Amino acid sequence: MSNWISICAVEDIPVLGSRRVARRQGPQVALFRTADDQVHALLDRCPHKAGPLSQGIVFGNAVACPLHNWTIALDSGCAREPDEGRTPVFRVRIVDGQVQLDGDELATLGTDLPLAQAGPCTRVAC
Repeated sequence: MSNWISICAVEDIPVLGSRRVARRQGPQVALFRTADDQVHALLDRCPHKAGPLSQGIVFGNAVACPLHNWTIALDSGCAREPDEGRTPVFRVRIVDGQVQLDGDELATLGTDLPLAQAGPCTRVAC
């Protein structure tokens, strides 16, 4: 049985935009809203270089990573060809206008992945 948790109202997510959901452990989750009001949830981490997908451009049923413009399908988390890779997808349901995510998935899915870190290069020649 799923443990559904209300996150926000659908209207709290901008059309063709996103909203981030913080978790106790692991990378954040990104909620995306398409032009036809479909809501999707992905780990806020591109499979390429861990770019923040929540800062990307939503178009159709995909999001473009802001770092290297990889296109990630919102329904599957898969990178579109010619790129390869996948980011975890979270189940979403809408109840009375409220976006809900599975609490068990929030507590476990992708929590083993490292957080993206920004900062100076660690190699001598960058």
